[in-house]
Amino acid sequence: MDNVTLDGYSLSFSTLLPIAEGASVTVDPLVKERVDTARALVERLAGSETPYYGINTGFGYFANTKIAASEQKRLQENIVRSHAGGRGDSFSTTEIRLAMALRLNLLIKGLSGVRYELCERLLKLLELEIYPVVPEYGSVGASGDLIPLAHLALGVLGEGEVFFKGRRMPAPQALQEVGLEPVRLAEKEGLCLVNGTEFMQSVGGLALSHAITLLGAAEKIAALSFEALSGILTVLDPRIHAARGQRGQIASAAALREELVGSSLWKEERPSGRTQDPYSLRCSPQVLGPTREAFQYVRSVVERELNAVTDNPLVFLEDESIVSGGNFHGQALALAYDFAAIACAEIANISERRLDLLSNPHFSGVGAFGSPEPGLDSGYMVLQYLSACSVNENKVLSHPASTDSIPGLVGVEDHVSMGMTSARKLRKIVENVKSCLAAELLAAAQVLYLKRRDEKTMGAGTSRTLARLRRRVPPLKEDRVVAGDVAEAIEVVSELCSEARVLLEEPLC
Repeated sequence: MDNVTLDGYSLSFSTLLPIAEGASVTVDPLVKERVDTARALVERLAGSETPYYGINTGFGYFANTKIAASEQKRLQENIVRSHAGGRGDSFSTTEIRLAMALRLNLLIKGLSGVRYELCERLLKLLELEIYPVVPEYGSVGASGDLIPLAHLALGVLGEGEVFFKGRRMPAPQALQEVGLEPVRLAEKEGLCLVNGTEFMQSVGGLALSHAITLLGAAEKIAALSFEALSGILTVLDPRIHAARGQRGQIASAAALREELVGSSLWKEERPSGRTQDPYSLRCSPQVLGPTREAFQYVRSVVERELNAVTDNPLVFLEDESIVSGGNFHGQALALAYDFAAIACAEIANISERRLDLLSNPHFSGVGAFGSPEPGLDSGYMVLQYLSACSVNENKVLSHPASTDSIPGLVGVEDHVSMGMTSARKLRKIVENVKSCLAAELLAAAQVLYLKRRDEKTMGAGTSRTLARLRRRVPPLKEDRVVAGDVAEAIEVVSELCSEARVLLEEPLC
Protein backbone atom coordinates (compact mmCIF):
# COMPACT_ATOMS: atom_id res chain seq x y z
CA MET A 1 0.00 0.00 0.00
CA ASP A 2 1.72 3.19 -1.22
CA ASN A 3 -0.70 5.81 0.11
CA VAL A 4 -3.42 6.11 2.74
CA THR A 5 -5.88 8.99 2.48
CA LEU A 6 -7.44 10.15 5.74
CA ASP A 7 -10.96 11.54 5.85
CA GLY A 8 -11.91 10.75 9.45
CA TYR A 9 -14.23 7.90 8.56
CA SER A 10 -12.56 5.35 6.26
CA LEU A 11 -9.60 3.79 8.08
CA SER A 12 -9.64 0.00 8.16
CA PHE A 13 -7.71 -2.44 10.29
CA SER A 14 -5.64 -3.52 7.29
CA THR A 15 -4.21 0.00 6.96
CA LEU A 16 -2.49 -0.04 10.36
CA LEU A 17 0.67 -1.87 9.37
CA PRO A 18 1.16 0.08 6.10
CA ILE A 19 0.84 3.43 7.89
CA ALA A 20 3.17 2.35 10.69
CA GLU A 21 5.72 1.02 8.21
CA GLY A 22 5.89 4.22 6.17
CA ALA A 23 3.06 4.36 3.62
CA SER A 24 2.53 8.01 2.68
CA VAL A 25 -0.39 9.73 4.38
CA THR A 26 -2.56 12.35 2.73
CA VAL A 27 -5.70 14.17 3.83
CA ASP A 28 -8.88 14.39 1.79
CA PRO A 29 -9.18 18.06 0.75
CA LEU A 30 -12.92 18.01 1.48
CA VAL A 31 -12.29 17.89 5.24
CA LYS A 32 -11.00 21.47 5.47
CA GLU A 33 -14.42 23.08 5.33
CA ARG A 34 -15.83 21.13 8.26
CA VAL A 35 -12.66 21.67 10.31
CA ASP A 36 -12.79 25.44 9.63
CA THR A 37 -16.51 25.64 10.46
CA ALA A 38 -16.04 23.89 13.80
CA ARG A 39 -13.07 26.12 14.57
CA ALA A 40 -15.07 29.26 13.94
CA LEU A 41 -17.65 28.13 16.49
CA VAL A 42 -14.97 27.47 19.12
CA GLU A 43 -13.46 30.91 18.62
CA ARG A 44 -16.87 32.55 18.92
CA LEU A 45 -17.84 30.69 22.09
CA ALA A 46 -14.44 30.97 23.78
CA GLY A 47 -15.19 34.57 24.77
CA SER A 48 -18.62 33.72 26.12
CA GLU A 49 -19.57 34.01 29.77
CA THR A 50 -20.98 30.49 29.50
CA PRO A 51 -18.39 28.00 30.79
CA TYR A 52 -17.07 25.58 28.17
CA TYR A 53 -14.86 22.89 29.60
CA GLY A 54 -11.19 23.21 28.72
CA ILE A 55 -11.76 26.31 26.60
CA ASN A 56 -12.56 29.02 29.11
CA THR A 57 -12.27 26.78 32.19
CA GLY A 58 -9.49 24.77 33.76
CA PHE A 59 -9.12 21.02 33.39
CA GLY A 60 -10.22 18.05 35.52
CA TYR A 61 -10.32 19.08 39.17
CA PHE A 62 -10.04 22.72 38.03
CA ALA A 63 -13.04 22.50 35.67
CA ASN A 64 -14.93 25.09 37.69
CA THR A 65 -12.12 27.65 37.47
CA LYS A 66 -12.87 30.40 34.95
CA ILE A 67 -9.98 31.29 32.61
CA ALA A 68 -9.71 34.84 31.28
CA ALA A 69 -9.71 35.29 27.50
CA SER A 70 -6.16 36.64 27.65
CA GLU A 71 -4.93 33.40 29.25
CA GLN A 72 -6.80 30.83 27.16
CA LYS A 73 -3.97 30.19 24.68
CA ARG A 74 -1.47 29.84 27.51
CA LEU A 75 -3.86 27.35 29.18
CA GLN A 76 -3.58 25.05 26.17
CA GLU A 77 0.21 25.01 26.17
CA ASN A 78 0.24 24.52 29.93
CA ILE A 79 -1.75 21.29 29.71
CA VAL A 80 0.69 19.87 27.18
CA ARG A 81 3.79 20.71 29.19
CA SER A 82 2.34 19.76 32.58
CA HIS A 83 1.09 16.38 31.36
CA ALA A 84 4.29 15.36 29.60
CA GLY A 85 5.45 13.31 32.59
CA GLY A 86 6.10 9.84 31.23
CA ARG A 87 9.06 7.59 31.93
CA GLY A 88 10.91 4.69 30.38
CA ASP A 89 12.08 3.85 26.90
CA SER A 90 10.27 5.46 24.02
CA PHE A 91 7.63 3.71 21.98
CA SER A 92 8.97 2.63 18.61
CA THR A 93 8.86 5.05 15.71
CA THR A 94 6.35 2.77 13.97
CA GLU A 95 3.99 2.99 16.96
CA ILE A 96 4.48 6.77 17.21
CA ARG A 97 3.97 7.29 13.48
CA LEU A 98 0.71 5.36 13.59
CA ALA A 99 -0.50 7.25 16.67
CA MET A 100 0.20 10.56 14.90
CA ALA A 101 -1.82 9.47 11.87
CA LEU A 102 -4.68 8.29 14.07
CA ARG A 103 -4.74 11.60 15.96
CA LEU A 104 -4.82 13.44 12.64
CA ASN A 105 -7.68 11.23 11.46
CA LEU A 106 -9.64 12.23 14.57
CA LEU A 107 -8.99 15.96 14.28
CA ILE A 108 -10.15 16.19 10.66
CA LYS A 109 -13.60 14.83 11.52
CA GLY A 110 -14.56 18.37 12.50
CA LEU A 111 -15.82 17.53 15.98
CA SER A 112 -12.74 18.77 17.86
CA GLY A 113 -12.62 22.43 16.91
CA VAL A 114 -8.92 22.80 16.10
CA ARG A 115 -7.48 25.05 13.42
CA TYR A 116 -6.75 23.38 10.11
CA GLU A 117 -3.18 24.63 10.49
CA LEU A 118 -2.69 22.21 13.38
CA CYS A 119 -3.81 19.32 11.16
CA GLU A 120 -1.38 20.49 8.51
CA ARG A 121 1.48 20.50 11.03
CA LEU A 122 0.78 16.90 12.04
CA LEU A 123 0.67 15.92 8.39
CA LYS A 124 3.95 17.75 7.72
CA LEU A 125 5.71 15.96 10.57
CA LEU A 126 4.53 12.64 9.14
CA GLU A 127 5.79 13.60 5.69
CA LEU A 128 9.18 14.64 7.05
CA GLU A 129 9.35 11.57 9.34
CA ILE A 130 9.85 13.68 12.46
CA TYR A 131 8.50 11.63 15.35
CA PRO A 132 8.25 12.93 18.94
CA VAL A 133 9.94 10.80 21.60
CA VAL A 134 7.13 9.28 23.69
CA PRO A 135 7.94 7.31 26.90
CA GLU A 136 6.06 4.03 27.30
CA TYR A 137 4.90 4.44 30.90
CA GLY A 138 2.30 6.81 32.28
CA SER A 139 -1.05 6.12 30.63
CA VAL A 140 -3.87 4.70 32.76
CA GLY A 141 -6.41 4.91 29.94
CA ALA A 142 -8.59 7.40 31.82
CA SER A 143 -8.82 10.56 29.71
CA GLY A 144 -7.31 8.28 27.14
CA ASP A 145 -3.54 8.32 26.84
CA LEU A 146 -2.95 11.67 28.53
CA ILE A 147 0.77 11.33 29.19
CA PRO A 148 1.84 9.71 25.91
CA LEU A 149 -0.31 12.14 23.90
CA ALA A 150 1.16 15.10 25.82
CA HIS A 151 4.65 13.99 24.78
CA LEU A 152 3.37 13.67 21.21
CA ALA A 153 1.91 17.16 21.44
CA LEU A 154 5.25 18.52 22.70
CA GLY A 155 6.78 17.48 19.39
CA VAL A 156 3.97 19.20 17.51
CA LEU A 157 4.78 22.38 19.44
CA GLY A 158 8.45 21.97 18.58
CA GLU A 159 9.48 21.11 22.15
CA GLY A 160 10.91 18.02 23.83
CA GLU A 161 12.82 15.46 21.81
CA VAL A 162 12.16 13.83 18.45
CA PHE A 163 13.48 11.07 16.25
CA PHE A 164 14.70 12.41 12.90
CA LYS A 165 16.95 10.86 10.27
CA GLY A 166 17.74 7.95 12.57
CA ARG A 167 18.83 10.22 15.40
CA ARG A 168 17.29 11.34 18.67
CA MET A 169 17.59 15.11 19.01
CA PRO A 170 15.95 18.19 20.54
CA ALA A 171 12.79 19.08 18.62
CA PRO A 172 13.93 22.70 17.92
CA GLN A 173 17.02 21.32 16.17
CA ALA A 174 14.94 19.07 13.91
CA LEU A 175 12.54 21.90 13.04
CA GLN A 176 15.46 24.18 12.25
CA GLU A 177 16.95 21.56 9.90
CA VAL A 178 13.73 21.39 7.88
CA GLY A 179 12.89 25.09 8.09
CA LEU A 180 9.76 24.87 10.25
CA GLU A 181 8.74 27.36 12.94
CA PRO A 182 7.36 26.13 16.29
CA VAL A 183 3.56 25.99 16.60
CA ARG A 184 1.64 28.07 19.13
CA LEU A 185 -1.62 26.54 20.31
CA ALA A 186 -4.97 28.31 20.29
CA GLU A 187 -8.11 27.80 22.38
CA LYS A 188 -9.05 24.14 22.97
CA GLU A 189 -6.13 22.76 20.90
CA GLY A 190 -3.96 21.52 23.76
CA LEU A 191 -6.88 19.62 25.21
CA CYS A 192 -7.67 18.17 21.77
CA LEU A 193 -4.13 16.88 21.47
CA VAL A 194 -3.93 15.11 24.84
CA ASN A 195 -7.40 13.51 25.17
CA GLY A 196 -7.95 10.25 23.28
CA THR A 197 -7.04 6.61 22.82
CA GLU A 198 -4.63 6.84 19.88
CA PHE A 199 -1.63 5.29 21.61
CA MET A 200 -3.74 2.42 22.89
CA GLN A 201 -5.04 2.03 19.34
CA SER A 202 -1.54 2.11 17.91
CA VAL A 203 0.33 -0.16 20.32
CA GLY A 204 -2.49 -2.67 20.75
CA GLY A 205 -3.63 -2.50 17.15
CA LEU A 206 -0.17 -3.25 15.81
CA ALA A 207 0.26 -6.05 18.35
CA LEU A 208 -3.07 -7.51 17.26
CA SER A 209 -2.02 -7.27 13.61
CA HIS A 210 1.10 -9.27 14.40
CA ALA A 211 -0.91 -11.73 16.50
CA ILE A 212 -3.28 -12.41 13.62
CA THR A 213 -0.44 -13.12 11.22
CA LEU A 214 1.21 -15.29 13.89
CA LEU A 215 -1.95 -17.37 13.95
CA GLY A 216 -1.50 -18.02 10.24
CA ALA A 217 2.12 -19.02 10.86
CA ALA A 218 1.06 -21.23 13.78
CA GLU A 219 -1.30 -23.22 11.57
CA LYS A 220 1.48 -23.79 9.04
CA ILE A 221 3.88 -24.95 11.75
CA ALA A 222 1.25 -27.15 13.40
CA ALA A 223 0.74 -28.84 10.03
CA LEU A 224 4.50 -29.48 9.84
CA SER A 225 4.33 -31.12 13.26
CA PHE A 226 1.56 -33.38 11.96
CA GLU A 227 3.99 -34.45 9.22
CA ALA A 228 6.87 -35.01 11.64
CA LEU A 229 4.78 -36.95 14.15
CA SER A 230 2.79 -38.94 11.56
CA GLY A 231 -0.34 -37.39 12.98
CA ILE A 232 -3.71 -38.99 12.30
CA LEU A 233 -5.30 -36.68 9.73
CA THR A 234 -8.84 -37.98 10.03
CA VAL A 235 -9.21 -35.49 12.88
CA LEU A 236 -9.27 -32.78 10.20
CA ASP A 237 -12.31 -34.30 8.46
CA PRO A 238 -14.55 -31.29 7.71
CA ARG A 239 -17.62 -33.22 8.84
CA ILE A 240 -16.29 -33.31 12.40
CA HIS A 241 -15.92 -29.54 12.53
CA ALA A 242 -19.17 -28.82 10.75
CA ALA A 243 -20.91 -31.00 13.34
CA ARG A 244 -19.81 -28.60 16.07
CA GLY A 245 -20.44 -25.47 14.04
CA GLN A 246 -17.83 -23.20 15.61
CA ARG A 247 -16.68 -20.92 12.79
CA GLY A 248 -13.10 -20.45 14.00
CA GLN A 249 -12.61 -24.18 14.45
CA ILE A 250 -13.94 -24.86 10.94
CA ALA A 251 -11.57 -22.24 9.49
CA SER A 252 -8.51 -23.55 11.35
CA ALA A 253 -9.23 -27.14 10.31
CA ALA A 254 -9.51 -25.96 6.71
CA ALA A 255 -6.19 -24.10 6.99
CA LEU A 256 -4.46 -27.24 8.30
CA ARG A 257 -5.95 -29.38 5.52
CA GLU A 258 -4.77 -26.85 2.95
CA GLU A 259 -1.19 -27.12 4.21
CA LEU A 260 -1.35 -30.92 4.08
CA VAL A 261 -2.78 -31.30 0.56
CA GLY A 262 -0.79 -34.06 -1.15
CA SER A 263 0.75 -35.45 2.04
CA SER A 264 1.25 -39.21 2.10
CA LEU A 265 -0.22 -39.15 5.62
CA TRP A 266 -3.67 -39.12 4.09
CA LYS A 267 -3.05 -42.63 2.75
CA GLU A 268 -0.79 -44.10 5.42
CA GLU A 269 -1.87 -46.59 8.08
CA ARG A 270 -2.15 -45.26 11.60
CA PRO A 271 1.11 -45.57 13.55
CA SER A 272 1.33 -48.86 15.38
CA GLY A 273 -0.36 -48.80 18.77
CA ARG A 274 -1.93 -45.34 18.23
CA THR A 275 -5.68 -45.10 18.07
CA GLN A 276 -5.75 -41.36 18.76
CA ASP A 277 -3.18 -38.60 19.05
CA PRO A 278 -2.70 -36.37 22.12
CA TYR A 279 -4.85 -33.25 22.24
CA SER A 280 -2.10 -30.87 21.07
CA LEU A 281 -2.36 -32.58 17.66
CA ARG A 282 -5.89 -33.93 17.66
CA CYS A 283 -7.49 -30.75 18.97
CA SER A 284 -5.38 -28.20 17.11
CA PRO A 285 -8.44 -26.76 15.28
CA GLN A 286 -10.46 -26.77 18.49
CA VAL A 287 -7.78 -24.67 20.23
CA LEU A 288 -6.58 -22.40 17.41
CA GLY A 289 -10.10 -21.86 16.13
CA PRO A 290 -11.37 -20.00 19.21
CA THR A 291 -8.27 -17.82 19.02
CA ARG A 292 -9.30 -16.97 15.46
CA GLU A 293 -12.75 -15.95 16.65
CA ALA A 294 -11.35 -13.95 19.56
CA PHE A 295 -9.04 -12.05 17.22
CA GLN A 296 -11.92 -11.35 14.86
CA TYR A 297 -13.96 -9.84 17.68
CA VAL A 298 -11.06 -7.73 18.98
CA ARG A 299 -10.29 -6.55 15.45
CA SER A 300 -13.88 -5.30 15.12
CA VAL A 301 -13.51 -3.28 18.33
CA VAL A 302 -10.23 -1.75 17.17
CA GLU A 303 -11.55 -0.99 13.70
CA ARG A 304 -14.48 0.98 15.14
CA GLU A 305 -12.10 2.91 17.37
CA LEU A 306 -9.90 3.92 14.43
CA ASN A 307 -12.62 6.22 13.11
CA ALA A 308 -14.05 7.21 16.48
CA VAL A 309 -13.92 10.59 18.14
CA THR A 310 -12.27 10.07 21.51
CA ASP A 311 -11.35 13.56 22.66
CA ASN A 312 -13.42 15.93 24.79
CA PRO A 313 -15.42 18.15 24.66
CA LEU A 314 -17.00 17.72 21.21
CA VAL A 315 -18.22 20.40 18.84
CA PHE A 316 -21.65 19.81 17.27
CA LEU A 317 -22.45 22.20 14.47
CA GLU A 318 -26.12 21.29 14.02
CA ASP A 319 -27.09 23.16 17.18
CA GLU A 320 -23.82 25.05 17.70
CA SER A 321 -23.08 23.32 20.97
CA ILE A 322 -19.93 22.16 22.72
CA VAL A 323 -20.69 19.10 24.84
CA SER A 324 -18.45 17.47 27.42
CA GLY A 325 -18.49 13.67 27.79
CA GLY A 326 -16.17 10.72 28.29
CA ASN A 327 -15.36 9.17 24.90
CA PHE A 328 -11.68 9.16 25.88
CA HIS A 329 -12.21 6.30 28.35
CA GLY A 330 -10.25 3.28 27.14
CA GLN A 331 -12.44 0.48 28.50
CA ALA A 332 -13.51 -0.82 25.08
CA LEU A 333 -9.88 -1.35 24.04
CA ALA A 334 -8.69 -2.50 27.46
CA LEU A 335 -11.16 -5.38 27.65
CA ALA A 336 -10.55 -6.32 24.04
CA TYR A 337 -6.75 -6.37 24.39
CA ASP A 338 -6.97 -8.47 27.55
CA PHE A 339 -9.11 -10.95 25.61
CA ALA A 340 -6.62 -10.94 22.72
CA ALA A 341 -3.76 -11.54 25.16
CA ILE A 342 -5.40 -14.68 26.52
CA ALA A 343 -6.24 -15.92 23.02
CA CYS A 344 -2.71 -15.26 21.75
CA ALA A 345 -1.09 -16.97 24.73
CA GLU A 346 -2.99 -20.14 23.83
CA ILE A 347 -1.09 -20.34 20.54
CA ALA A 348 2.11 -20.75 22.54
CA ASN A 349 0.53 -23.06 25.11
CA ILE A 350 -0.44 -25.68 22.54
CA SER A 351 2.77 -25.16 20.53
CA GLU A 352 4.87 -25.98 23.59
CA ARG A 353 2.92 -29.22 24.07
CA ARG A 354 3.55 -30.26 20.46
CA LEU A 355 7.21 -29.42 21.01
CA ASP A 356 7.18 -31.86 23.94
CA LEU A 357 5.82 -34.60 21.65
CA LEU A 358 8.53 -33.82 19.10
CA SER A 359 11.17 -34.10 21.84
CA ASN A 360 9.81 -37.33 23.29
CA PRO A 361 11.45 -40.44 21.74
CA HIS A 362 8.48 -42.59 22.75
CA PHE A 363 6.20 -40.53 20.55
CA SER A 364 8.39 -39.00 17.84
CA GLY A 365 10.05 -42.27 16.84
CA VAL A 366 13.51 -40.69 16.76
CA GLY A 367 16.20 -39.91 19.33
CA ALA A 368 15.20 -37.75 22.28
CA PHE A 369 15.27 -34.01 21.50
CA GLY A 370 16.05 -34.78 17.87
CA SER A 371 19.55 -35.77 18.88
CA PRO A 372 21.51 -37.26 15.95
CA GLU A 373 23.52 -39.38 18.41
CA PRO A 374 21.67 -39.55 21.74
CA GLY A 375 23.96 -39.26 24.72
CA LEU A 376 26.90 -37.76 22.88
CA ASP A 377 24.69 -35.07 21.34
CA SER A 378 22.02 -33.20 23.29
CA GLY A 379 20.27 -32.14 20.10
CA TYR A 380 17.52 -29.58 20.63
CA MET A 381 17.09 -30.33 24.33
CA VAL A 382 17.06 -26.65 25.27
CA LEU A 383 14.18 -25.71 22.98
CA GLN A 384 11.65 -26.87 25.53
CA TYR A 385 13.30 -24.68 28.18
CA LEU A 386 13.08 -21.69 25.87
CA SER A 387 9.44 -22.37 25.06
CA ALA A 388 8.48 -23.06 28.69
CA CYS A 389 10.11 -19.80 29.77
CA SER A 390 8.01 -17.84 27.29
CA VAL A 391 4.81 -19.73 28.08
CA ASN A 392 5.32 -19.06 31.78
CA GLU A 393 5.72 -15.34 31.20
CA ASN A 394 2.65 -15.33 28.97
CA LYS A 395 0.59 -16.83 31.78
CA VAL A 396 1.59 -13.95 34.03
CA LEU A 397 0.91 -11.39 31.28
CA SER A 398 -2.49 -12.91 30.50
CA HIS A 399 -3.85 -11.65 33.81
CA PRO A 400 -6.22 -8.82 32.83
CA ALA A 401 -5.15 -5.25 33.42
CA SER A 402 -8.65 -3.91 32.81
CA THR A 403 -10.00 -5.33 36.07
CA ASP A 404 -7.60 -3.18 38.12
CA SER A 405 -8.86 0.39 38.22
CA ILE A 406 -6.81 2.77 40.37
CA PRO A 407 -8.73 6.04 40.79
CA GLY A 408 -6.89 9.28 40.15
CA LEU A 409 -7.22 13.06 40.01
CA VAL A 410 -8.52 13.26 43.59
CA GLY A 411 -11.60 11.27 42.68
CA VAL A 412 -12.54 12.98 39.42
CA GLU A 413 -11.14 10.11 37.39
CA ASP A 414 -12.57 7.50 39.76
CA HIS A 415 -12.55 4.63 37.24
CA VAL A 416 -9.76 4.08 34.74
CA SER A 417 -9.25 1.40 32.09
CA MET A 418 -5.53 0.57 32.23
CA GLY A 419 -5.85 0.01 28.49
CA MET A 420 -2.23 0.88 27.74
CA THR A 421 -1.07 -1.82 30.11
CA SER A 422 -3.33 -4.25 28.24
CA ALA A 423 -1.82 -3.13 24.93
CA ARG A 424 1.78 -3.46 26.11
CA LYS A 425 1.09 -6.89 27.59
CA LEU A 426 -0.36 -8.07 24.30
CA ARG A 427 2.71 -6.80 22.45
CA LYS A 428 5.03 -8.79 24.75
CA ILE A 429 2.94 -11.95 24.47
CA VAL A 430 3.15 -11.74 20.67
CA GLU A 431 6.94 -11.58 20.92
CA ASN A 432 6.99 -14.64 23.18
CA VAL A 433 4.65 -16.62 20.93
CA LYS A 434 6.94 -16.05 17.99
CA SER A 435 9.87 -17.67 19.82
CA CYS A 436 7.69 -20.63 20.85
CA LEU A 437 6.65 -21.22 17.25
CA ALA A 438 10.28 -20.97 16.15
CA ALA A 439 11.20 -23.72 18.64
CA GLU A 440 8.41 -25.99 17.37
CA LEU A 441 9.46 -25.33 13.78
CA LEU A 442 13.07 -26.35 14.48
CA ALA A 443 12.03 -29.49 16.32
CA ALA A 444 9.55 -30.60 13.64
CA ALA A 445 12.12 -30.11 10.89
CA GLN A 446 14.73 -32.09 12.84
CA VAL A 447 12.37 -35.02 13.39
CA LEU A 448 11.58 -35.06 9.66
CA TYR A 449 15.32 -35.09 8.91
CA LEU A 450 15.98 -38.01 11.26
CA LYS A 451 13.05 -39.92 9.80
CA ARG A 452 14.48 -39.28 6.33
CA ARG A 453 11.07 -38.08 5.32
CA ASP A 454 11.22 -36.95 1.68
CA GLU A 455 9.65 -33.56 0.94
CA LYS A 456 7.97 -35.22 -2.04
CA THR A 457 5.81 -37.21 0.37
CA MET A 458 4.76 -34.09 2.27
CA GLY A 459 1.92 -31.66 1.70
CA ALA A 460 2.36 -28.78 -0.70
CA GLY A 461 2.21 -26.24 2.14
CA THR A 462 4.30 -28.17 4.66
CA SER A 463 7.04 -28.84 2.11
CA ARG A 464 7.24 -25.09 1.42
CA THR A 465 7.50 -24.35 5.14
CA LEU A 466 10.30 -26.90 5.57
CA ALA A 467 12.17 -25.61 2.52
CA ARG A 468 11.91 -22.06 3.85
CA LEU A 469 13.56 -23.13 7.12
CA ARG A 470 16.25 -25.16 5.38
CA ARG A 471 17.36 -22.11 3.41
CA ARG A 472 18.43 -20.66 6.74
CA VAL A 473 19.01 -23.59 9.10
CA PRO A 474 20.65 -26.87 8.03
CA PRO A 475 19.72 -30.15 9.73
CA LEU A 476 21.36 -30.70 13.11
CA LYS A 477 23.96 -33.41 12.41
CA GLU A 478 25.96 -32.76 15.57
CA ASP A 479 25.70 -30.37 18.49
CA ARG A 480 26.27 -26.71 17.77
CA VAL A 481 25.33 -23.39 19.36
CA VAL A 482 21.55 -23.47 19.21
CA ALA A 483 20.98 -19.73 19.68
CA GLY A 484 21.85 -19.13 16.05
CA ASP A 485 19.27 -21.69 14.92
CA VAL A 486 16.63 -20.06 17.10
CA ALA A 487 17.37 -16.59 15.72
CA GLU A 488 17.13 -17.85 12.14
CA ALA A 489 13.94 -19.78 12.89
CA ILE A 490 12.37 -16.63 14.32
CA GLU A 491 13.14 -14.91 11.01
CA VAL A 492 11.42 -17.76 9.20
CA VAL A 493 8.37 -17.34 11.42
CA SER A 494 8.40 -13.64 10.47
CA GLU A 495 8.42 -14.65 6.80
CA LEU A 496 5.47 -16.95 7.39
CA CYS A 497 3.69 -14.06 9.11
CA SER A 498 4.27 -11.88 6.05
CA GLU A 499 2.59 -14.54 3.93
CA ALA A 500 -0.34 -14.53 6.36
CA ARG A 501 -0.98 -10.77 6.05
CA VAL A 502 -3.94 -11.61 3.86
CA LEU A 503 -5.72 -12.46 7.12
CA LEU A 504 -5.68 -8.75 7.95
CA GLU A 505 -7.90 -7.97 4.97
CA GLU A 506 -10.54 -10.69 5.18
CA PRO A 507 -12.76 -12.32 7.79
CA LEU A 508 -10.80 -14.75 9.95
CA CYS A 509 -13.70 -17.17 10.11
